[in-house]
Amino acid sequence: MSAAESLPHLPGVEHPALSRRRELGATSARSLLLTILGEFVLPRDEPVWTQVLLDVLGALGVEPKSARQALARTAAEGLLESDRAGRRVRWSLTPSGRRLLTDGAERIYGFGAAPRPWDGRWLVLLVSVPEARRQLRHRLRTRLAWAGLGSPAPGVWVSPDPGKQPEVADVLADLDLGAVSSSFVGPFGAIGAEGAVVAQAWDLAEVEAAYEEFLDAFAEVEPASPAEVLAHQIHLVHAWRRFPFLDPRLPPELLPEHWAGTRAAERFARLHALWDRPAQQHWQQLAGRP
Repeated sequence: MSAAESLPHLPGVEHPALSRRRELGATSARSLLLTILGEFVLPRDEPVWTQVLLDVLGALGVEPKSARQALARTAAEGLLESDRAGRRVRWSLTPSGRRLLTDGAERIYGFGAAPRPWDGRWLVLLVSVPEARRQLRHRLRTRLAWAGLGSPAPGVWVSPDPGKQPEVADVLADLDLGAVSSSFVGPFGAIGAEGAVVAQAWDLAEVEAAYEEFLDAFAEVEPASPAEVLAHQIHLVHAWRRFPFLDPRLPPELLPEHWAGTRAAERFARLHALWDRPAQQHWQQLAGRP
């Protein structure tokens, strides 16, 4: 029996963004590949055969052509390198690949931790980027959103975590925007309401809907075999990977009551811990096959 035959298809627990197998294109294949590399290859720092990756991706619904394209693209980006053993090829993470996946793992597994007490202070950032420089505006928006900032008005970015200021400064330096930016740190003033700023800066309803989708996808799941556990674990981590980008991690004082993100984080932590050992053991079994 091949690795592909030993791993089940699990349409009931697919990543919400991959709701139908036909939607799994090259981008999704690469994303799943990165999840697999980060979860199983990075901790061991050992090469893995092409066929193992193709089989595991195939069992998750990725066509062989898309899987090979994902491998080639990831290697072209400098994250993977290959070497041959006879007619067979195996893949190892490059130093850049290890750094990227290590940073990603820290975000993913640190994301569900309990928030620190909030002292009521805000970071306010003013950035002036001309409308004509749309690509630069897009890069700035993407990187500040990844850092958890929201924009209640054009050219204005806010976060209830002043500790993000060094990270924001690095973003501005990388984009050469330091000379046209200013920052302020302090408590909210007497004019207006914090809730209104939150509503303007972030779409929390969209974030909560994504959390509810995650909770529905992983409700009452009980994989019976190690192969099923491996597939469930990949889907679990792949689904959770997007939340550090979607969720600004606001303090509880600024969140709606009964915030779904709290329950989702608890479920991710519980299921990941439950499935980790059998999933890792089954991966080792697959990876060690001649």
